[in-house]
Amino acid sequence: MLVLALDTATPALTVGVAKDGQLLAGRVQLDPRRHGELLSPAIAAVLAEAGVTAGELRAVVAGVGPGPFTGLRVGLATAAALADAIGIPAYGVCSLDAIEAPAGPTLVATDARRREVYWATYENGERLTGPAVDRPQELAQRLPELRVTAMAGAGAELYADVLGLPLTAARYPTAERLIAAAAERIRDGAPGEPLTPLYLRRPDVTMAAERKPATPV
Repeated sequence: MLVLALDTATPALTVGVAKDGQLLAGRVQLDPRRHGELLSPAIAAVLAEAGVTAGELRAVVAGVGPGPFTGLRVGLATAAALADAIGIPAYGVCSLDAIEAPAGPTLVATDARRREVYWATYENGERLTGPAVDRPQELAQRLPELRVTAMAGAGAELYADVLGLPLTAARYPTAERLIAAAAERIRDGAPGEPLTPLYLRRPDVTMAAERKPATPV
């Protein structure tokens, strides 16, 4: 079964296509301000590299965050539109679940901007805590109770001096991990689901408040 996976929840754009769980083609591009421009060409490129067409896909898997408002909208709107056009199911996956973590208790964190991180904890591939958003200093104070022994993700790398745990090489979501996280739903032919973005906080840009009249009317 051919499956397309994509994620735009981090500064990296992740796209890949796999057959029966084996990655045929994939790429991770680091360009946080150009997800909207790069996503469609990246999808076309991995399909061409894999030697398949969009019409042969049987499912789409998309990272739903946590992540910034604009980046998530790009990926989820594209995934939903593609699945609808082909008539195949779309499945959402927490983007933190798609970052490679060692078997032991591990903190996975991405950069949430505003000097914060999105984070969750894992052991043996299972999420134990989160996702949540916190300042690194506040998260560091919770590490003893979380009982993690390592960390992964670009957010963990950015604040390595604050968090102080051994750091693995994994920084961003991968197509393989996205598909693995949805494997049971794909295998069972589960119905598609709404791709609901996981923001964890309000968007950076908000609507302006209604202006008050300068003089009585």
